[in-house]
Amino acid sequence: MSVNIKSTLFAAAATMIALPAFAEEVNVYSYRQPELIKPLTDAFTAETGIKVNVAYLAKGMIERLQAEGDRSPADVILTVDISRLAGVVNAGLTQPVESETLNANVPSDYRDPENHWFGLTTRARIVYASKDRVAEGEITTYEDLADPKWEGRICTRSGTNAYNVALTSAVLHHNGEEATKSWLEGVKSNLARKPQGNDRAQVKAIWAGECDISVGNTYYMGKMLADDEQKEWAESVNIVFPTFENGGTHVNVSGVAMTKAAPNKDAALKMLEFLTSPKAQEIYAEANFEYPIADGTQAAPLVQGWGTFEADDVNLMTLAGNRDAALKLIETVDFDG
Repeated sequence: MSVNIKSTLFAAAATMIALPAFAEEVNVYSYRQPELIKPLTDAFTAETGIKVNVAYLAKGMIERLQAEGDRSPADVILTVDISRLAGVVNAGLTQPVESETLNANVPSDYRDPENHWFGLTTRARIVYASKDRVAEGEITTYEDLADPKWEGRICTRSGTNAYNVALTSAVLHHNGEEATKSWLEGVKSNLARKPQGNDRAQVKAIWAGECDISVGNTYYMGKMLADDEQKEWAESVNIVFPTFENGGTHVNVSGVAMTKAAPNKDAALKMLEFLTSPKAQEIYAEANFEYPIADGTQAAPLVQGWGTFEADDVNLMTLAGNRDAALKLIETVDFDG
């Protein structure tokens, strides 16, 4: 056999041997922005050799998965907010995943009791308070938001926004239906203006003197500080970590799940285990100014500088179960009216 033929056969054999490490792929449907996901997918591919294909969706994930059925190419979904995670699970579009690695990486409060979804990072739902017009310690609990002393001083986005529905679900869990209805009525009576805009718009309103406090997610502080125009808004407020009178600070979650169809199940499991690893959680948390949840992990220095808090210890699926009742109460009091 000539040298050239031997070399050709050796090269072909080497290619065949190398292919399996790079031929695997995993398909992701995500509600999160590309700039948040790419550092994770790049790190995962570098570590495993598995190619990641991401479809970035603005809405309609459940409807798309339902329409695709068993032929769906999606292996993994990645989204935020417990209501969205629970919605996909309740629609029968995910499968339980048994993995000692996942269970070790994700504390029980931040994963589905039936192992359908697993948390990656958390964000706290906090109070932004004017540095000039709100004294330290003036507000300490979520229940305080209904105190008449705040009349005409609160700004918020729509009560039916997913983040506020989750917070109301937590109020319902801790205080019951009648107290939650009274709380919603009290907060509504304290509004400085009709609910509107997003969380950052409320901080802008504080900066502009339209109100003194607002409710928002922690990570928006990082986003505002990174924006030349919005930095001035951020610097006009303090972050306050309120608690429930009989609980901790309300948090929500970003998380992942394996789809029911998952054509690349082995690769999908590897991705879930990687995404929940301490290394990946810290990458993800730093990119979006959130809190990693694996034992031994730390938030980025900027996020740590906002202060510490004790997260409420209710399992988030309990709050997801309260969603419909919470939304009904929000609509009953005509919160946005």
